[in-house]
Amino acid sequence: MSRLRTLLRSTRLLTLTGAGGVGKTRLALEFARGLPNRYAPVDLVELDSLQDGSLLTQSVAAALGVGERAGRTGVDVLVRAIGDASRLLVLDNCEHLAEPCARLVVTLLGRCPRLRILTTGREALRVPGETVFRVGELSLPPIDAGDDVTALLRADAVRLFVERAAHRSPGFALDRGNGPLVAEICRRLDGLTLAVELAARHVGTLAPSDILAGLDDQLSQLDLLTGGSRTGPGRHSGLAAAVDWSHRLLDPAEQAVFRRLAVLVGGFDVAAARTVCAGDGIGARQVFPLLCALEAKSLIVRLPGDSSPARFRQLSAIRAYATERLHTAGELDATLGRALAWLDALAERGRGEVFADQASSPLAAERDNLASVLACATGHDKAAYTRLTLELARVHYQQEQPSAARALLTGLLREADGHARGGEVPALAARVACQQADPHRALSLGEQAVNLERMRHQPAGLANALDARAAARLCRGEFAEAVLDLRECLEVVAPLGTPQDVAWCTHHLAWALLQAGGEREADELMARCLPVLRKHAPWPRTAAALHTAGAVRLALGHLESAEALFAEVLHIAPGASFHALYPVEGLALVAAESGDMQRALRLYEASAQARRRLDTEPEAPWRRRMEQAAARARTVLSAAAREAAVVGAHRLRGDRLVAYALRTRSGDGVRRRAGSVGAVDARWRLTAREFMVVELVAAGLTNRQIAGELGLSVHTVATHLDKVRDKLGLRSRTQIALWAADENRRVWFRDIHHAASDG
Repeated sequence: MSRLRTLLRSTRLLTLTGAGGVGKTRLALEFARGLPNRYAPVDLVELDSLQDGSLLTQSVAAALGVGERAGRTGVDVLVRAIGDASRLLVLDNCEHLAEPCARLVVTLLGRCPRLRILTTGREALRVPGETVFRVGELSLPPIDAGDDVTALLRADAVRLFVERAAHRSPGFALDRGNGPLVAEICRRLDGLTLAVELAARHVGTLAPSDILAGLDDQLSQLDLLTGGSRTGPGRHSGLAAAVDWSHRLLDPAEQAVFRRLAVLVGGFDVAAARTVCAGDGIGARQVFPLLCALEAKSLIVRLPGDSSPARFRQLSAIRAYATERLHTAGELDATLGRALAWLDALAERGRGEVFADQASSPLAAERDNLASVLACATGHDKAAYTRLTLELARVHYQQEQPSAARALLTGLLREADGHARGGEVPALAARVACQQADPHRALSLGEQAVNLERMRHQPAGLANALDARAAARLCRGEFAEAVLDLRECLEVVAPLGTPQDVAWCTHHLAWALLQAGGEREADELMARCLPVLRKHAPWPRTAAALHTAGAVRLALGHLESAEALFAEVLHIAPGASFHALYPVEGLALVAAESGDMQRALRLYEASAQARRRLDTEPEAPWRRRMEQAAARARTVLSAAAREAAVVGAHRLRGDRLVAYALRTRSGDGVRRRAGSVGAVDARWRLTAREFMVVELVAAGLTNRQIAGELGLSVHTVATHLDKVRDKLGLRSRTQIALWAADENRRVWFRDIHHAASDG
């Protein structure tokens, strides 16, 4: 870890190489977790389930939460999102995508000057500027160690084996009797971390002599991991021996479940495993205990976190072995068929939605499984294949990956099965075109969707098509025509008896009326639909409706209720998402209308910075109104006040931005928490700039690094620190860092920082 920290200070591309199972991923994650804040944020991209190199940039963008925007796709989206921010990107398991990873890394490092990249793989990327760190196998005991327990325990591999074996069989300890056997097991496994762990898991069931005999028997027979393609696991005979040996120790039912799980490349919960693995001799009720057995033997792992239900996955090397076994057993086709049926059943849960494109897809969490199964199951149920292809396109649309969605939809639009679904495919394609800022294509597809649905005479389908065409018309600025479409949509939806769908359509009509100048009718409509959405809708829909209601009240001049509605959005939307930016901007408009121009400009600038980071833009009418308010604020404010607003905005990100937008302001502009008044009065002498310097000292930065962060000279930073020492009565940087780290002072520090930013 110490060597890696040293290397990262002198290189922007650090690659961890080594054999499969040696511990590259674990080391990379532990290393990234322990880095100082100046490398934040750290983004992890796991590539082991990605097989198509052409989708690399989309996978990285999805992992970073970055959506495509009009005119920018692929690597341009990543470059725009990362910009010149200090950031660490971890690309895990690059070996099977070495060439596309190499090209992407070179491009990102060339265009993002403060980006650092940490990659893991079985070989180096071989690009200019790369520093390669080989993660070696665990140290092994010397041959002449004999039965000397002390000498044997100096070897890392032996210590790991003993530790894991003791977890499996409490009381297990190394002694003169089992020591030579354990040492030989570790040697036969080449000290590979995963292999040692898997072998140690058998202690308690088997004696070390039996484990060693099993490994000896297989070493001459295994050919799974010898030679083979560059992307295959063929160079890992030590790991192959451990996995194959572990597999042979499974009973037939465990082996069947183990190999069938290989088709679930994106992980699985118990319900998924039960559906995909049951059959051909395995009962549905058997699957859960079999999963527990596989997890206990380290052949599947539980994903970290507190998600419910719990999810598991096979490590990539183990999954490769399981896939080979699935082929050998002749079960691949049947297992894929069950996986396809499972995914189709999941998709069925969302088929009652009138506006399914705008509802959270039940398959969003299974995107990788869905894509993988569709890629392999082309010969199965054609109708299910078409339905799931549409569902995958819907997931891509909802995750703001319109290029991937468009590619799938283009294929469906050409096929007869796609046309058999009426206007569902062109309606989604119209929304995707809006997402790509292609208004001409959006309207053409919207027209096609409406025409198809009018011929089908299915009210729900027609309502969805009218809503999609209205979205296209809003995208084109044809507000009056959009209002007409949405009025018809509401007439179609109302008799269906689904209050939430009626409320959602009413909300859309209110938004279109607002753009068309019908604020009063829009206000009446929102009064009808908002209570329903508050009570029944998922939070993204509720947040959108609250924003519309706030915008309507703002247009009518009702500032107090508008402010309350925008604030309500901030209480339910994640602070780091684009959902929180609309209400922040709404509160900026409220501040401008109330005459608080400095606050309005600060909120506008902070939101604009956040939008640049997220690479997201609001609708044109909303953007124009924001820009007009900001221009008015700049005209009214003095140069010093403008500068203070902009500088203050730089410090407002994520939760801090939300806290500033929501805070209760007292007469002097200082938000005080209970018990903090004395601390405020005692430390008021520190300036805002001195606070910033203290914060960066606590983060571990040197004076030169602080100067670079704040745009100051090194001498000025030193002067600020001298003043801080005098005011706080502290002498060393360590004392200053400890003072800033104290939790009570952190609470006060944030409050004072906001007050200082308020000028």
